[in-house]
Parts: sequence; structure tokens; C-alpha cells
Amino acid sequence: MEKLKNEKVEETSQVKGVTSTYEYAMEKLSSLITRKKRDGKSTISEIEKRERMLSFIEILGLEKQIAGLKIIHVAGTKGKGSTCAFCEAILRECGFRTGLFTSPHLIDVRERFRLDGLDISEEKFLQYFWEIWNQLKDNIVEGLPMPPLFQFLTLLAFKIFTSEKVDVAIIEVGIGGTFDSTNVIKEPVVCGITSLGMDHMEILGDTLGKIASHKAGILKLGVPAFTVPQPSEAMEVLYDRAQKLMVPLKVVTPLDSKMLKDVKLILSGDHQLTNAALAISLCKSWLKTTGSWQLENADWDETLPHKFLMGLSNAHLSGRAQIVHDDTIKNSSGVNGSSGGLTFYLDGAHSPESMEACARWFSAVVGENKNLSHLLSCSKNLTPKKIWVNGCIQDGDKQEPYKMSKQVLLFNCMDVRDPQILLSRLVSTCASSGTHFSKAIFVPSMSAYNKVTSGTSTIPLNIPQKDLSWQFNLQRVWERICCGKDVHVLDQNLNTNTSGNVPPCKFLYKDASSCSRGDEYFGSAVFPSLPLTINWLRNCAKENPSSRIQVLVTGSLHLVGDVLRLLKR
Repeated sequence: MEKLKNEKVEETSQVKGVTSTYEYAMEKLSSLITRKKRDGKSTISEIEKRERMLSFIEILGLEKQIAGLKIIHVAGTKGKGSTCAFCEAILRECGFRTGLFTSPHLIDVRERFRLDGLDISEEKFLQYFWEIWNQLKDNIVEGLPMPPLFQFLTLLAFKIFTSEKVDVAIIEVGIGGTFDSTNVIKEPVVCGITSLGMDHMEILGDTLGKIASHKAGILKLGVPAFTVPQPSEAMEVLYDRAQKLMVPLKVVTPLDSKMLKDVKLILSGDHQLTNAALAISLCKSWLKTTGSWQLENADWDETLPHKFLMGLSNAHLSGRAQIVHDDTIKNSSGVNGSSGGLTFYLDGAHSPESMEACARWFSAVVGENKNLSHLLSCSKNLTPKKIWVNGCIQDGDKQEPYKMSKQVLLFNCMDVRDPQILLSRLVSTCASSGTHFSKAIFVPSMSAYNKVTSGTSTIPLNIPQKDLSWQFNLQRVWERICCGKDVHVLDQNLNTNTSGNVPPCKFLYKDASSCSRGDEYFGSAVFPSLPLTINWLRNCAKENPSSRIQVLVTGSLHLVGDVLRLLKR
């Protein structure tokens, strides 16, 4: 008890220095990580976890406050984060105070909590963080320890949204549905289930039916629900659960792009039309049920209200179909060029279905750039003077035609994934659209599963050497897919790359279509660290100012977050 008392005094005193206290809060959050790997086994049952969650809510006195929230609850395998972002943006445009809780975060934990479209401030985060931390610490008893990380963050979201008196809380499920920490919501206004697929099978089961059963766990008695077209095995489970709960479950078809009236979506890709359609239905149902806003008299099959269009166009979510131009690279005219040099295309796809959607998106935007480059090389008198490049307007007379474009894959995935399935889907989908990767680079992520970092956390210059055996396995899978045979890659660059050496930049521009070993490096490489990889790509871009290097970063949200963190610095 004396130790706890001293710790509480220390925590309270540190609130005076926001930055130092914020890092201290990250240390406290890290202490709540009970599993050191994603596939680590929990020591308590799912039912016991739920009972503990209800106990924490009682300790914090949040029962009545949560019941008073007007919640949109969304589960699914892929697209649930984007769907939630669309919902938040639409209802914010309609004039409501919004709260959005999503996961995971990519750079800073505050990304998980948005108020009126913005990440919660450090000051408010710390205020609510220490408030519930101290309350929970004071009530630790045998059999009820501090909650694990995601439970704590869910409790924090409820605390923030109830204290900030949001009009609507959009809550994304973490994993599954039935036993998820967010599923203490008893009476949501409306529920949504996005596209279902094979993911988190070590937790949810090895069939679509089992996975759908978990997702359907968020449905509540008589509460309206919406989903998107699903495989028959999954749809049968959803309908069965809905029928038992007397839930009016409606299936929403993908949005017709004509209804957008030339409005551009920041969340781009054909798959986002499905997520946008679901979000529109969820928002319409929320507005109708709460009676909070007079729906415009319009034919919803033909047009959308202006506020809905603006919300759809402004919705954003980091690491999903995100394009980042490296500002450190200058084009051949010496001016920072956002259409060439070095560009990163980031998408945290990590399931077969999401990887296919990622590949379609990447192929589409790369194809647009190819057409633009050809147009620029054929005409020096473009009209109008300003042209669209990846959603950014640029002066046409400042554009330089790039002689060479190279598509590079930067990839990593967790060892619970099947890289053969992920990479095969990526390669085949890109190839069907005429997009082929010049090179593939496999690299370990920087972030650790057992540590919560902030956007201001220090990035070490000398990253400790990591075991690269998984990355070499990914490389073998890649070469097998691309060359149709096993290629001995482990002894090829193991000695050089674990010591920190990287290939010369000519490796990037050398043709590897023959799949012959030829020299030390061919169609792919393993790099020992991500900072080294980013620096190498930058150097290659600088050495070849007339070339365009387009890097697809995918396979892991951890990898995407690490790349964003490095580029931000």
C-alpha cells in the first residue's frame, strides 16, 4: 500500500510537465501489455475478461454515462476503420460533436481517440488517463488486477466521450465482437458489420462461419444493423443471429461512384465504395433513430445530401491507401517534386482480401502516374496550367517528365500470417493490371509489440541487430512466386546484410526478370533495419534524379506506422 501511495504521488506531481508526463504515461500503458506476442495465450477465459471489464466500468462509475452515449458500433474483418472514419466525418459535417475510437494507432496512441475529427490533445489525454489510472489502481484486489492494454484504452475512450459530452460515439471493435472489450455496449443506436474474411484465426476460428459468429456478437435485441455483401457461409450466420435477436439486418450494396458527383475521396480505392455505402446507411439510421437532424427530401438512390458528400470527401485514416511524397527529394530541376523522386504508397493490408484491395488501389494510382508522365513527355503546352497529381494540384509548367519509373515493394508481416497467400494475391492482382515490381525489400519493423510509444518518442540511430530469419523466409517465398522455383537466398546476402551493408543503388535499376542469380543481389533483398532502408531509397532517388521510385509499403500496420514515423522526422 505504501508503494502504491508513493507511486500515485509521483504520477500526480508529473502532470505539471506535460511532455515528460506523456512519456511516463506511455511507460504505464506498456506495463499493461500482458502478451508479448499477438498470438500469445491469455491466462484467463473470455467470459472472465468480460466480467472484469464490467467490474472496471462499475469502479469508474461509467455505467449510466455509457448508457447515455448514442453509439454506432462497427465490427468486421476489413474496412471497419474506414467505415468508422466515414461515419465520423459525415455526422461532423451534419453539425454534431463526434467521438471516434479506432485501433490500432500507427505513430501515437492519441490517434485512437478523435474529438470532432482531431486526435485528442496531450493535455486532455493526460487528464483523463491519470484520472482512470488512479481510480483503477486504488481498487486493485486479488483477482482483479489492472486491465490489459486494450481494455484500458476502451475504458479511456468511454471516459473521454462521456466527459466531453459528444453527440455521437463511433466505436470500432478491436478483435471479433462477442468477447471484445467494446461489447459492453448494451444499447447502441445502430450496428454495422463490414466485409468478413480469414483473419485472427488463432482467436476467432478457422472458418468464415466461426468468424462471422464472433462478429455477429455485437448485434443487440431489436437494434437496427447493416452489413455488406458477404460470402454465403458468413451471411447465413449473420442472418441467423439477426433473426434470433429480432434485428432488422439490411445488406448494403457498394456505392455507385456517380453519386459522388466528381467528389474525390481521400480514402481511395474501389473497396472504399463498399465502406462508404455502409457508412451512409449507418448514418441515415442513426439520424432517423435519434431524430437529431431533419433528413433532406431527396431520392437517396440517385443523390446524396451535400453534407454527406462533404463528409465522405474529408474522411481520412492514416495508413490506409495513403500517399506520402518524400519532401527530402528534389526533382531534376532542383525543385521539390511531389509527383516523382521518391513516393511512398502506404496501406496496412494484412489479410488476403485486403491485400487484393491494396493491389488494385496501388495499380490504379501508379497507372494514373504513368499516363500523366506520358502526357507530360508528349506536350509542353498543357492547359489548364494546373493538373491533378494523386489528389494534389500542381502547376503544369513545373512538372518534369520522368524517364524511368520503378515500383518497389517494402514488405513485412507477422509470423502468424501466411506470406505465400498474401504475396501471391498481391503479385497476381498487380500483374493483372499491368503493374510489376522491379524489386522487393523485406525488413523487420522497428516497433515492439510490448511497448507503447508516442509520436515524440526517440528513434534510436543504432538499432540493435535483429534476427532476420523471418525476413529471409519472406524473400524465399517471394522468389518462388516470381521465378516459379526455389532460389537459395539465405546464404546470398546474409553475411552482408546482418552487418548493416546494403546493395549498391544500381541494384534497384538492374533487370531481374531472368531470375538468374548472376551476382550477389537479384530481384529482392533483405535489409537489417528500416531507417537504413529509407536512407538507401533516398540515396537511390538522389543518384537518379530523372527517375521516379514508387514504394508500396504493406503487409503490416506496424511497418506502415514505422515508415510514417521515420518520414515525419
